Amino acid sequence: MRVGTVGTGYFSQFQYEAWSRMADVDLVALCNRGAEGARRTAEAYSVPATYSDLAEMLAAEKLDLLDIITPPVTHLEMIRTAATQKVAIICQKPFCQSLEEAEEAVALCEQAGVLLVVHENFRFQPWHQRTKALLDDGTLGEVYQASFRLRPGDGQGPQAYLDRQPYFQKMERFLVHETAIHLIDVFRFLLGEATEVYARLNRLNPAIAGEDAGFILLDFENGARGLFDGNRLADHAAENRRLTMGEMLIDGSKATLRLDGDGRLFLRPHGGNDEREVAYDWENRGFGGDCVFKLQRHVVDHLQGHGPIMNQASDYLANLRIEKAVYESNSQGRRLFL
Repeated sequence: MRVGTVGTGYFSQFQYEAWSRMADVDLVALCNRGAEGARRTAEAYSVPATYSDLAEMLAAEKLDLLDIITPPVTHLEMIRTAATQKVAIICQKPFCQSLEEAEEAVALCEQAGVLLVVHENFRFQPWHQRTKALLDDGTLGEVYQASFRLRPGDGQGPQAYLDRQPYFQKMERFLVHETAIHLIDVFRFLLGEATEVYARLNRLNPAIAGEDAGFILLDFENGARGLFDGNRLADHAAENRRLTMGEMLIDGSKATLRLDGDGRLFLRPHGGNDEREVAYDWENRGFGGDCVFKLQRHVVDHLQGHGPIMNQASDYLANLRIEKAVYESNSQGRRLFL
């Protein structure tokens, strides 16, 4: 499969490394507006061709799949360009600048008959995959609620985020649009579709433009509730605080499941006081338990005819509708029905 990429920013290293490990994928070209970034990345991952113009690359390389690894402001036009060439697309998140742009991108690809997948990798993290299996086999019984405490601890002071992703400081919508969207998707993956939302957001670090703390309460069709409790200034106990980005607790009629900051899962039966660790296999590689590789492998497998697709952009619009409702709920100070 002939794959091309566009973008060489901080997070792209994880995508390039994942592509380089797939024997049935040829990473044939990359596009980047900066020549130095293109040269450095091409050398690091043995990419044979570099371009500064996306349309030129698409016309010359006859790609099967384009991986867009650029900020949201670029997404719609890049998707439009790729759709005209009938190239399947993975697009980085945050997906587009707004729900309206995302809806336009989805419509463009549907009209062109092109697959558009959002690079939403948290649901591919091994602890969330194992949690989903435990929920599906009834280990927890009837699920009452799930809560996730986001605590990366990287948001304090005037230098916050500058060492990795400095554009974070300038995002007017930050905690939810950039970070909580991951957990909104995880909650949908684990609990199903949401029906109501209530949110309270605030900014703690005056050095940034957007919100960096807040609560989001979601109600789901099955009666369960999800609580996102996010604070980018506070941290949690973990060898690597960016591994899980926080801690999760899921309460059910039969048991409670706990995720810690090191990717370990613990199960405590209802009425009991002793937890047991849930054994499962995963590799601490790349980002988030190798979830970038798992997502990209999933897309390639689908394009090769092996199974249905997750994270298709048309489905991902549900996350963006929730995101929009979160901001509206916060500004209006009330619960909203989705």
